[in-house]
Amino acid sequence: ELQQKVEETELLKMELQMLETERVRLSLVEEKLMDVLQLLQQLRDLNISKRALGKILLSTLESCRDPQPGKAHLFEVLDTLYHELTACELLQSQPPEKAQSRQSLSNPLVISC
Repeated sequence: ELQQKVEETELLKMELQMLETERVRLSLVEEKLMDVLQLLQQLRDLNISKRALGKILLSTLESCRDPQPGKAHLFEVLDTLYHELTACELLQSQPPEKAQSRQSLSNPLVISC
């Protein structure tokens, strides 16, 4: 009976560790998603064309077509999209103080269609 309790305890510890690992992974995905949403909002405020935004999205999807082994595909796509968006010429040409003021005035979670 004692051996059974020890095995149950070990099993519960392993499950807890897996849950903690998943929580950390989801937290990282959430942070990257927030960053992407903020960039999309900034680009919307700068009136980026739908065509340019579509090209960025297609470029991201093309580069993430074949998932890299050992890397979460969702995070890879979000990370690639983040880098594609930060390389956007509209954001590069925007003065840094203007970008900061827009970002601090609006809620980064709200993107209206």
